Amino acid sequence: MNRKILFLIFTHFLGSHTNRLYGQVSSADTLRITQNTNEQKDIGDYLKVIFNKKNVIKKDTVNRNTLGPFYTPIIYPGYALVTGGLIAFANNISFYTHYGIDAKISTILTDIVYTQNKQSINIIRSNLWLNHEKLNLLGDWRFYKFPTNTFGLGNKTTDKDADEVDYAQLRIFEVVLKQISNNIQVGLGYSLDYHWNISERNNPPILNTDLDKYGFSTTSVSSGITLNFQFDNRINSNNPSKGSLARVQFKEVLKALGSDNNWQGATVDLRHYFLLSEKSGNRLGFWSYNMLTLGGKPPYFDLPSTGSDTFNNTARGYVEGRFRGLNWLYLESEYRFNLLKNGFLGGVIFMNASTISEYSSNKFEKINPGYGLGLRIKVNKLSNTNLTIDYGFGQNGSRGFGFGLNEIF
Repeated sequence: MNRKILFLIFTHFLGSHTNRLYGQVSSADTLRITQNTNEQKDIGDYLKVIFNKKNVIKKDTVNRNTLGPFYTPIIYPGYALVTGGLIAFANNISFYTHYGIDAKISTILTDIVYTQNKQSINIIRSNLWLNHEKLNLLGDWRFYKFPTNTFGLGNKTTDKDADEVDYAQLRIFEVVLKQISNNIQVGLGYSLDYHWNISERNNPPILNTDLDKYGFSTTSVSSGITLNFQFDNRINSNNPSKGSLARVQFKEVLKALGSDNNWQGATVDLRHYFLLSEKSGNRLGFWSYNMLTLGGKPPYFDLPSTGSDTFNNTARGYVEGRFRGLNWLYLESEYRFNLLKNGFLGGVIFMNASTISEYSSNKFEKINPGYGLGLRIKVNKLSNTNLTIDYGFGQNGSRGFGFGLNEIF
């Protein structure tokens, strides 16, 4: 859950810098694993200075030659447009599964959040590289209890169209990808989105909402299989400095697997990063994320919407679920730069644009722009994990903070 503003100080376990040594490695492997860490600083380094733990600092210098795991746990209070005030525990667990200059970092991300709006959010997301990058396992498991607002279908809705809804949700997404060529994988997956106890909570009741028009039901089940294609030559997905990702997924939702009806969809996720300067580390990133309904009729809460990507990061400047429809196109660019030479503080400037097809015509008739800036704080230099704090602006006065671990894309 990446839409929060930091109010108070967060905690960082010093154990993230005292990982056990897995054995001796060659000088080339050591260089790859330890690159850019000799002069880098993170929160753990500053905490050690504050508490005068010089012996731990020396041990950290030796143990940069490890596979991990590198832990980045954070407890924080915060605020978001979709949640109100919140209290959350997040953790990034990163590790390598072998020594080598081509080893890609594996990650397990967890979020446990309880909010002012009585929302309970529990997420485990994973990206695991196994057998010397010959296998890639992708996971997204969630349990939500989620009172919120939906604003209807298409781009032309306003804040006055807010429809108070409530539901519980279970999500199980798993994909197994096998390498067929260098940095290219194909594979199959399973996808389940189960919503229950769906209700509209408007007082007084609002008649003939877009949810009612589309087809209101107290439960919905979308259970299907996915066919996946991927190109990924990034070394560290926590914070890529260069490289590309191209991921295409086709989803076939089937009554035979317990779904309410048959429907088909596709997701296209494209990312590219330019390292502008080896000396400064400044980078430029581009991201295109697109969700399409290819056939059938998905349940209302399974339709593409703003913030419905895996990490709920798209359309900064707008509340999650602000725009919803059958098809969604999205483009974002971000300039990332260091504020300190030791990498502890950085900044970003971003711009995005999205469009949702109108439900009546299925045409794209309007573009919703967003823009903003953000601060980056290095919380773990070994996994290159940043704390991200962004403030985004949208149209018609829409604006808000975003907070989380890892880069937005």
